[in-house]
Amino acid sequence: MKLDIDFVRQHFPAFDEPSLQGQAFFENAGGSYTCKPVIARLTRFYTQRKVQPYAPYAASQLGGEEMDEARTRMAAILGVTGDELSFGPSTTQNTYVLAQAFGQMMKPGEAIIVTNQDHEANTGPWRRLADRGIEVREWRVDPATGHLDIETLEDLLDEKVRLVCFPHCSNVIGEINPVVEITALAHAAGAFVCVDGVSYAPHGFPDVGALGPDIYLFSAYKTYGPHQGLMVMRRALAELLPNQGHYFNGDSLYKRFTPAGPDHAQIAACAGMADYVDALYDHHVGGKADPAARGAAVHDLMRAHEVALLQPILDALSHRNTVRLLGPTQASERAPTVALGLGRAALPVAAELARHGIMAGGGDFYAVRALTGMGMDPEQGVLRLSFTHYTSQSEIEQLLGALDAVL
Repeated sequence: MKLDIDFVRQHFPAFDEPSLQGQAFFENAGGSYTCKPVIARLTRFYTQRKVQPYAPYAASQLGGEEMDEARTRMAAILGVTGDELSFGPSTTQNTYVLAQAFGQMMKPGEAIIVTNQDHEANTGPWRRLADRGIEVREWRVDPATGHLDIETLEDLLDEKVRLVCFPHCSNVIGEINPVVEITALAHAAGAFVCVDGVSYAPHGFPDVGALGPDIYLFSAYKTYGPHQGLMVMRRALAELLPNQGHYFNGDSLYKRFTPAGPDHAQIAACAGMADYVDALYDHHVGGKADPAARGAAVHDLMRAHEVALLQPILDALSHRNTVRLLGPTQASERAPTVALGLGRAALPVAAELARHGIMAGGGDFYAVRALTGMGMDPEQGVLRLSFTHYTSQSEIEQLLGALDAVL
């Protein structure tokens, strides 16, 4: 079954916006366009529910119900229970809070494993635990390919390791890491697992329950929603870690690791992401299915569309001897996030592409360790071209033509 791209694009007002006509958006890894259901829910909350929620009057009760709806429905799509999902101001902030909790639980001499493939949000806070006497071990990428080798991880694991942190896929390398296999290996060694899904979730919400990690994080503003961080924390670990919220909220699983006051409107608007998944499912598949199965079907539709569009880009770029393509050359093995080393500063090249109607970015994208680990100069950065399922064939052709002109 093919994705109905016209139906998809009808759900994104950006494609009808006059100021954006003629421009193809290829910086989706930095943040996606927002879908209509999210915008509608956010507008309704700000105009009709902008009061303190959960009080005994109608506007307040409706606001609280919409916040609860977002948590319940998104958790169901992700294959976890409602109180195992919490919302925070960003994934970076959520990870920072988690690191504080682990720092309180762990003892000097115990160890965590991080990678140099990650965005800094899922490596920097964990590395700071070294100041508390925690041993930090680095699972390093292959300098030539950016690949994380499972055998290298096995060499790092022992009885001291309490936590393994890695990305579902890197925001510059793009390779999709085998979460199930890595999680099973870490669990067998007695370690918990934290997966940064920020660069993967925009390409289809994963069934976190089936994947198996103890923590899974991603950002709603990259999955067609508002600027919130979504964090799955499985119950066994959530009850074990020290409470980071107000002491009187310690018995509420989804409040234990969000000490800041939540953004009520944006949480409620996240239910619009579930609305969008349901709309795609009903249009393409139809029939009854549980939320996780509906999410999985939509995930597969998105991925199939992206893989078909991505392969011609990889083929065109892998044959250029003037650029270095980071990550796999097979679209099925990666997300449609393509980073290119140019041997020169990338940002001016992104500016040249803008003259051809291509919206893209150049820089280090907070992946300084990954670029350095592959022998690249973070000061020059990389040209990053990233898209998602709402990208059309004509936009891919526009990109390829612009790359021919600029490179």
